[in-house]
Amino acid sequence: MSEENIVENIIECENVRFTYSGSETPALNGVTFRVRKGEFLSVIGHNGSGKSTLARLLNGLLIAEAGKVCVLGFNLTEDKTVPEESILGQKNRTVLAESAMDVRKHVGVVFQNPDNQMVASIVEDDIAFGPENIGIEREEIGRRIDWALKAVGMEKYRNATPTRLSGGQKQRIAVAGVLAVKPDVLILDESTAMLDPKGRREVMEVVRRLNKEEGMTVILITHFMDEALLADRTIVMNKGEIVLQGAPEEIFEKGEQLETYNLCLPEISKIAHNLRGAGMSISNVLKPEELSREIAENLLNRGIFGDENVKYKPERVKNDGEWDIDINNLTFTYSKKSPFASRALNGVDLHISDGEFFGIIGHTGSGKSTLVQHLNALIRLPQSQKGFRVKKPKKGCPAPLLPAISVGQFNLASKKCDFKALRANVGMVFQYPEYQLFAETVFADVAFGLKNFNKKLSAEEVEQAVKSSLEIVGLNYAEVKDKSPFDLSGGQKRRVAIAGVIVTKPQILILDEPAAGLDPKGKSEIMELLHKLHKEWCSTVIIVSHDMDEVAENCTQAAVISEGKTFACDSPANLFKRTEELTALGLDIPLTAKITRSLAEQGIILESDFTVSGFSEKVIQAFGGGENA
Repeated sequence: MSEENIVENIIECENVRFTYSGSETPALNGVTFRVRKGEFLSVIGHNGSGKSTLARLLNGLLIAEAGKVCVLGFNLTEDKTVPEESILGQKNRTVLAESAMDVRKHVGVVFQNPDNQMVASIVEDDIAFGPENIGIEREEIGRRIDWALKAVGMEKYRNATPTRLSGGQKQRIAVAGVLAVKPDVLILDESTAMLDPKGRREVMEVVRRLNKEEGMTVILITHFMDEALLADRTIVMNKGEIVLQGAPEEIFEKGEQLETYNLCLPEISKIAHNLRGAGMSISNVLKPEELSREIAENLLNRGIFGDENVKYKPERVKNDGEWDIDINNLTFTYSKKSPFASRALNGVDLHISDGEFFGIIGHTGSGKSTLVQHLNALIRLPQSQKGFRVKKPKKGCPAPLLPAISVGQFNLASKKCDFKALRANVGMVFQYPEYQLFAETVFADVAFGLKNFNKKLSAEEVEQAVKSSLEIVGLNYAEVKDKSPFDLSGGQKRRVAIAGVIVTKPQILILDEPAAGLDPKGKSEIMELLHKLHKEWCSTVIIVSHDMDEVAENCTQAAVISEGKTFACDSPANLFKRTEELTALGLDIPLTAKITRSLAEQGIILESDFTVSGFSEKVIQAFGGGENA
């Protein structure tokens, strides 16, 4: 960013302190930083480090208890402020506001959970809500709706019902709603967490264009290291304080220091670390093309392989097929026979063998979440419902092919299916864990399903099972059992939601985007937990994910769902060789696959399973570090 484009500070925070009611530990403690007009700032940090609190302070949703928060010339630590002069330009040098409400006209925030921002029953009305409330003319509102929908790739959903959209689609609409206001400052709080790779790229391209071409100031709070790299400057937060700041490249060179702040190294840094450990000359590169060039330059280097970063590899648990899953011709339409009818599944056929750590991937709106909700009959097959009768085919026409699902011994197409027993054996953790939390205490929440499925358990047995489940997910029973689940951090809520499902020890565990919104360390811990459960007693684990590296590192098999159908089902190692096909579907490929492809273009052919450890091992073997080169 050239100096002439950055004329003055648009945000100033000095010694900012904020503590939530009922908490003894401040969420922010002495935070000081400035953001220049037109700057692109990324903010990273572990869950609970204070990032979201900071975002809420910057548009007046929260008021600091101490220090100074000045945005666009307004001091938001005071009840009423009239700036002497606005920095929004010559036409706006009059008094703009006397409250934080007016600041929000110029500071837009997109939060992690899009449902918190949905206000209307039709998409275009939802996007129009912001511009209408700041007095934009009707014709201009129409143009802004068109522009915002096009910017996030959701033009065809203009007249859709937001409640019927997938999580990723809702997130795009939430982004569009803020873009339509055309704020001077755009704050994105993990707002791409639920998007597929194509959606993430499209949103970030829009954000970069607004920043570079229109001078919009952007503050990006993210756990995606590749997104943080797009910024002019990066801030690292830890326990409510700013501990590092500087150019992204400088920040990510401090690998070991980042780990002390509960941030894991990016995957590319782990690979570079492994290769350096084998004696190869590899710098702290942050792009796959750069790493592939350096690998090529190390053709004659030799070393000894030692992997310190990966604690597990995908492994199928040996089983006897008792809990095989078979899905045939699965179709489903939301709001059937209504103007808002939307076909989500269009004839899915899929087999999931007992013992797999299975991944389901697909673009936003492909039908992934709808598919897994059928597996424990949250969405029931039509023929299992009361009053269903097979329609007689017209003369000369074949009988309709009905959908069928079997999960172990359970026939989900039968009216006689014991759905209560099915749900005790097939546990489900949703995209947003807070949707599953409802009780006054963590104990009551975790105990609810157990008591519902087994009413004969004594109070002592229930307590022991709840205590065990909470400890399995890494929570201290004595510390959290009497707390409200809604007072916990996002990562803790995720763990409580999982504890409430595994307390019944289901044979099949389904998790919809289990690591979305978590910091890198939190993602790693959740995956380690799932592998532990899978190895010890859970026959099959199924994860729905947009993170291709997550699937490559953890899954034994994976299915690609596209336009409501099964596009492919294979091992991740085979799936991710189909680069062009996956990219055409709006998906991405793992980092290791990108590096492999770049090496192939330089004449170096490597075959690996696309895990960090597997790829690193193959590279080192190829350069003389192993016997199987």
